[in-house]
Amino acid sequence: MSTIRFAQSEKEIEQCWEAVYCLRPHLQQEQYVQQVKEMQQEGYQLLYITDQETGRVAAIAGFRNMYMLAGGKIIYIDDLSTLPEYRGKGYGGQLLDYIHQLARKTGKAAVHLDSGYVRNDAHRLYLNKGYKLAAYHFSLIL
Repeated sequence: MSTIRFAQSEKEIEQCWEAVYCLRPHLQQEQYVQQVKEMQQEGYQLLYITDQETGRVAAIAGFRNMYMLAGGKIIYIDDLSTLPEYRGKGYGGQLLDYIHQLARKTGKAAVHLDSGYVRNDAHRLYLNKGYKLAAYHFSLIL
Protein backbone atom coordinates (compact mmCIF):
# COMPACT_ATOMS: atom_id res chain seq x y z
CA MET A 1 0.00 0.00 0.00
CA SER A 2 1.31 3.43 -0.94
CA THR A 3 1.49 6.35 1.45
CA ILE A 4 -1.15 9.06 1.21
CA ARG A 5 0.05 12.60 1.86
CA PHE A 6 -1.41 16.10 1.98
CA ALA A 7 0.02 18.44 -0.67
CA GLN A 8 0.96 21.50 1.33
CA SER A 9 4.16 22.91 -0.10
CA GLU A 10 4.32 24.47 -3.55
CA LYS A 11 6.55 21.59 -4.66
CA GLU A 12 4.00 18.99 -3.52
CA ILE A 13 1.17 20.88 -5.21
CA GLU A 14 3.24 21.08 -8.43
CA GLN A 15 3.89 17.33 -8.32
CA CYS A 16 0.12 16.76 -8.40
CA TRP A 17 -0.31 18.78 -11.62
CA GLU A 18 -0.47 15.86 -14.08
CA ALA A 19 -3.18 14.03 -12.16
CA VAL A 20 -5.16 17.23 -11.64
CA TYR A 21 -4.82 18.24 -15.29
CA CYS A 22 -6.03 14.80 -16.39
CA LEU A 23 -9.36 15.60 -14.71
CA ARG A 24 -9.36 19.38 -15.21
CA PRO A 25 -7.78 20.08 -18.63
CA HIS A 26 -9.17 23.63 -18.70
CA LEU A 27 -6.68 24.72 -16.01
CA GLN A 28 -3.56 26.71 -16.83
CA GLN A 29 -0.40 25.25 -15.32
CA GLU A 30 1.07 28.73 -14.68
CA GLN A 31 -1.87 29.60 -12.41
CA TYR A 32 -2.50 26.18 -10.88
CA VAL A 33 -0.30 26.36 -7.75
CA GLN A 34 -1.58 29.82 -6.81
CA GLN A 35 -5.17 28.71 -7.35
CA VAL A 36 -4.73 25.67 -5.09
CA LYS A 37 -3.09 27.82 -2.41
CA GLU A 38 -6.02 30.26 -2.52
CA MET A 39 -8.48 27.36 -2.34
CA GLN A 40 -6.57 25.97 0.65
CA GLN A 41 -7.18 29.26 2.46
CA GLU A 42 -10.89 28.49 2.01
CA GLY A 43 -10.54 24.95 3.39
CA TYR A 44 -9.64 22.90 0.30
CA GLN A 45 -7.29 20.01 1.00
CA LEU A 46 -5.33 18.10 -1.65
CA LEU A 47 -4.30 14.50 -1.03
CA TYR A 48 -1.96 12.55 -3.26
CA ILE A 49 -0.62 9.06 -3.54
CA THR A 50 2.60 8.09 -5.29
CA ASP A 51 3.35 4.91 -7.16
CA GLN A 52 5.89 2.90 -5.15
CA GLU A 53 7.88 1.82 -8.22
CA THR A 54 8.17 5.17 -10.00
CA GLY A 55 7.74 7.67 -7.15
CA ARG A 56 5.39 9.59 -9.44
CA VAL A 57 2.09 11.02 -8.21
CA ALA A 58 -0.40 8.46 -9.47
CA ALA A 59 -3.65 9.87 -8.08
CA ILE A 60 -5.06 12.88 -6.24
CA ALA A 61 -8.15 13.77 -4.26
CA GLY A 62 -9.21 17.30 -3.42
CA PHE A 63 -11.90 17.86 -0.81
CA ARG A 64 -13.34 20.26 1.72
CA ASN A 65 -15.36 20.10 4.92
CA MET A 66 -18.85 21.52 4.57
CA TYR A 67 -21.84 22.12 6.82
CA MET A 68 -25.08 22.04 4.84
CA LEU A 69 -28.77 22.19 5.67
CA ALA A 70 -29.32 19.32 3.24
CA GLY A 71 -26.67 16.98 4.58
CA GLY A 72 -25.28 18.27 7.85
CA LYS A 73 -21.54 18.06 8.37
CA ILE A 74 -19.96 16.37 5.36
CA ILE A 75 -16.81 16.04 3.36
CA TYR A 76 -17.32 17.10 -0.24
CA ILE A 77 -14.88 15.66 -2.78
CA ASP A 78 -14.18 18.25 -5.48
CA ASP A 79 -11.58 16.27 -7.41
CA LEU A 80 -10.59 12.62 -7.70
CA SER A 81 -8.24 11.66 -10.48
CA THR A 82 -5.85 8.85 -11.35
CA LEU A 83 -3.40 9.06 -14.23
CA PRO A 84 -4.49 6.67 -17.01
CA GLU A 85 -1.41 4.46 -16.71
CA TYR A 86 -2.13 3.86 -13.01
CA ARG A 87 -5.85 3.14 -13.25
CA GLY A 88 -6.98 -0.24 -12.01
CA LYS A 89 -4.25 -0.38 -9.35
CA GLY A 90 -6.48 0.72 -6.47
CA TYR A 91 -5.13 4.22 -5.95
CA GLY A 92 -8.52 5.94 -6.28
CA GLY A 93 -10.05 3.44 -3.88
CA GLN A 94 -7.26 4.02 -1.35
CA LEU A 95 -7.86 7.77 -1.48
CA LEU A 96 -11.61 7.28 -1.02
CA ASP A 97 -11.02 4.93 1.92
CA TYR A 98 -8.72 7.50 3.52
CA ILE A 99 -11.34 10.23 3.12
CA HIS A 100 -14.05 7.91 4.53
CA GLN A 101 -11.89 7.23 7.60
CA LEU A 102 -11.21 10.93 8.02
CA ALA A 103 -14.93 11.67 7.77
CA ARG A 104 -15.76 9.10 10.47
CA LYS A 105 -12.94 10.32 12.71
CA THR A 106 -14.11 13.95 12.46
CA GLY A 107 -17.80 13.20 13.03
CA LYS A 108 -19.08 13.81 9.53
CA ALA A 109 -22.51 12.50 8.51
CA ALA A 110 -21.52 11.64 4.93
CA VAL A 111 -19.13 12.04 2.02
CA HIS A 112 -20.49 13.63 -1.15
CA LEU A 113 -19.17 14.10 -4.67
CA ASP A 114 -20.38 14.95 -8.15
CA SER A 115 -19.23 13.07 -11.22
CA GLY A 116 -19.61 13.72 -14.93
CA TYR A 117 -22.28 11.49 -16.35
CA VAL A 118 -19.93 9.86 -18.91
CA ARG A 119 -17.31 8.75 -16.34
CA ASN A 120 -18.48 5.15 -16.17
CA ASP A 121 -15.27 3.72 -14.72
CA ALA A 122 -15.37 6.24 -11.88
CA HIS A 123 -19.05 5.48 -11.28
CA ARG A 124 -18.27 1.78 -10.96
CA LEU A 125 -15.69 2.62 -8.25
CA TYR A 126 -18.15 4.85 -6.37
CA LEU A 127 -20.92 2.27 -6.50
CA ASN A 128 -18.52 -0.45 -5.33
CA LYS A 129 -17.59 1.80 -2.38
CA GLY A 130 -21.25 2.10 -1.38
CA TYR A 131 -22.14 5.48 -2.89
CA LYS A 132 -25.71 5.99 -4.09
CA LEU A 133 -26.94 8.12 -6.97
CA ALA A 134 -28.73 10.79 -4.96
CA ALA A 135 -29.28 13.83 -7.15
CA TYR A 136 -28.77 15.65 -10.40
CA HIS A 137 -26.29 18.51 -10.37
CA PHE A 138 -27.31 21.60 -12.32
CA SER A 139 -25.08 24.51 -13.27
CA LEU A 140 -25.47 27.78 -15.14
CA ILE A 141 -22.35 29.18 -16.78
CA LEU A 142 -22.33 32.98 -16.46
